[in-house]
Amino acid sequence: MTSLLAFLFVLGVLVFVHELGHFLVARWHGVRVLTFSLGFGPKLIKWRKGDTEYAISAIPLGGYVKMAGEMGGDGTADFAVQLEGKPDEFMSKTKWQRFQIFVAGPVMNIILALVIMTFVLYQGASEPAYLSEPARIGAIAPKSAAEKVGLKPGDLIVNVAGRDIATWDQLEMVVMPRANRELDIVIERDGNRQTIKVTPDARTKYEMGDLGVIPRLQAQLALVNPGEQAEKAGLKVGDVVIALNGKPVQYEEFTKTLRASPEQQVMFTIKRAGQQMDIPVQTINKGGIGWVGVSLTPAEGPRIEPTFLQAIQLSAKKNLEWSTMIFQTFAGLFKGETSPKQLMGPVGIAELSGTAAAISWVALFSLMAMISLNLGILNLLPIPMLDGGHIFIMALEGVARRDFSLRVKEKLLMAGFVAIMMLMATVIYNDLTRVEWIERLMPWR
Repeated sequence: MTSLLAFLFVLGVLVFVHELGHFLVARWHGVRVLTFSLGFGPKLIKWRKGDTEYAISAIPLGGYVKMAGEMGGDGTADFAVQLEGKPDEFMSKTKWQRFQIFVAGPVMNIILALVIMTFVLYQGASEPAYLSEPARIGAIAPKSAAEKVGLKPGDLIVNVAGRDIATWDQLEMVVMPRANRELDIVIERDGNRQTIKVTPDARTKYEMGDLGVIPRLQAQLALVNPGEQAEKAGLKVGDVVIALNGKPVQYEEFTKTLRASPEQQVMFTIKRAGQQMDIPVQTINKGGIGWVGVSLTPAEGPRIEPTFLQAIQLSAKKNLEWSTMIFQTFAGLFKGETSPKQLMGPVGIAELSGTAAAISWVALFSLMAMISLNLGILNLLPIPMLDGGHIFIMALEGVARRDFSLRVKEKLLMAGFVAIMMLMATVIYNDLTRVEWIERLMPWR
């Protein structure tokens, strides 16, 4: 039930904002709007105000704004249109005005993504520091793709599939869409560069590419218990542990070393506010293990409390990163580098919405922002039936310096409708194969 309610909330807001963009700009330019509907199919609730009928329809997977004199504006394959030549008809407007009406929906979704993430990030944000650091391997997961091809801790990954890699974040963005696709990886080892072929494993039911390489994760103090050994010695929340007793340690090594040292003095080498310092801490024996009274986070990640202006800048940066990933996924699908199995439909979105809602409102709204951005960009693709397709047809008419006949437009829109239906069938099939009991009913799987 949580998943269903979260899904209806997320999709309802995104569809409303999208269609509101079309509606407002259409009315601004004096176009008569016949119907504003959330959802497709039979109308469950409807009311009329002026020339417009407002409705909530039975199939909550989209919505539409039907304008006078518009072809296929009700989300169906019926492209019949009666043009009377009235000034308030859609086709009576200039191409520039029609372009603004078409582009308004996707732009509203993109703006919504920016606004939501601004308020989410304004609440405070933290990000693992390693994401912005060079992709030098700290550890190799057992039986992983990296172990099979001989990658080693200390190797620096500098190029994957022809793309230069400067950070762990870039590495994840390049590898994630390429599960089960052989890649050329360039590494630096002992000052020399070499190229290794590796096929990322598919992880999770969404088949995300994974090499099995782990960054060097420095333990960071998330909690220092009042009155216990760590606080008495001067350790503070946010301190990053670099070494114990002069030996560099990562998160797991820190835990093992400390547990094996009851009733001993351990020298902590930490980083605080950019400064490195040594602090001796006396451990106590607690159930046979060394204890100093701290809790850790496995990845260094300073928390920031941005101003509202900084939150806007961070939101723009995050949405730009997401946009890059979306376009890379589209390009990967076109080139055959990305599996269509990574695409997600309404069932997958509902599941993610429920999971996010169970975590926190921040997680739910972050997911909403990402889906809104996806929706905005997807609708700008030059596929007839989508807003970008209508814009593309108008651009072709501009190049040809004449309007296409209604018959030509009808054929183009029908081709787009078929393409959208094929895409919907693909993502819904993907969704169903991720449901365990349904997959068992598919003997070809």
